Amino acid sequence: MRIAIVAHLKHAIGEPFAGGLEMHTHLLATSLRARGNDVTLFASTKSDAATGLSAICDETTLNAAGAAEATDIMFFREHHAYLRLMSELRRSDFDIVHNNSLHYLPVAMADTLPMPMVTTLHTPPFCWLESGIRLCRAETSRFVAVSEAIHAMWSPIVAVDRVVGNGIDLARFPFRAAPDPAPYLVWYGRIVPEKGTHLAIAAARRVGLPLRIAGPISDPAYFAAEVAPHLDDDVRHVGHLDHDALSRLIAGARAFLCTPCWDEPYGLVVAEALSCGTPVAAFARGAIPNLLTMDSGVLAVPDDVASLADAARRAMSLDRAACRARAVAICDADAMIDGYEALYREMLRDDAVMPAIGVARAATGLTLVGTA
Repeated sequence: MRIAIVAHLKHAIGEPFAGGLEMHTHLLATSLRARGNDVTLFASTKSDAATGLSAICDETTLNAAGAAEATDIMFFREHHAYLRLMSELRRSDFDIVHNNSLHYLPVAMADTLPMPMVTTLHTPPFCWLESGIRLCRAETSRFVAVSEAIHAMWSPIVAVDRVVGNGIDLARFPFRAAPDPAPYLVWYGRIVPEKGTHLAIAAARRVGLPLRIAGPISDPAYFAAEVAPHLDDDVRHVGHLDHDALSRLIAGARAFLCTPCWDEPYGLVVAEALSCGTPVAAFARGAIPNLLTMDSGVLAVPDDVASLADAARRAMSLDRAACRARAVAICDADAMIDGYEALYREMLRDDAVMPAIGVARAATGLTLVGTA
């Protein structure tokens, strides 16, 4: 199949990944290519060429712009980049377009394309994306949720075709039967308020174990106010690590503290920790309760530091092999790619019969059942 993947533009689709969406998009593109599909990823300029990259603009994160007043510039850069792309796709010969962005314009313009489009819903509803989806009139457009939680959030707004759970490359997060001899807890991800790094610090203090923090400082003001003042020999920010260093850090920890302050759409960080054999202590938010079992993690009351500390103490006693088994059962990237390829084939079959449906309507004046 000839597949166009539309990425979001705020960060490069390459290592070290800015977050879970970047990692997911990279894995989707490279895995589909490895299966013999002809894949082009439309993404920002610094993205990995191994994805089949076709760069459409520079990264649009505000941090890269260097000033808050650049908001309008970034908005219009994204808008015009996607507008140009959709115009180009209208004249292309791709079999299918996979919209993996969070932008309103690709989905709003899906009805201008000659091929079907699938849009993956990665986040809870927010105004811009919701407005684009409400404007979508494409009969060959489908919507997929990354979790049952996201399915439930979007269903009042749009018909969600199915759930295709996110996956990870299990081989890149190798299992370790025992943690490092010197005990520590780990937190990793984008350092932003909604990820709750400050709550992990407070919980680690209660447990009495060192905490290692890894990830990009995506919100410098939050980092300066809520994280930096608490750093010392026990609580350390070790930086934005490359993949190998990050997986070693995760695997060496006694437990991973997962502290979302919003309804987490999926929780790739949970899948990665489980793959390494590292038990999880997590706030019970969004899709996370569906990822964990009693054998692989302990849920805490959201925003409750004492509850999270207690969950961490209990999680450290869980069997690491059971954690890995849970990751294998529900987080394997191969299952995710199987799901998307099956959907692509189904959409292409449906698209092939659309001309015949149009002819039948025109000839009879009747509306066919299920096609109104």
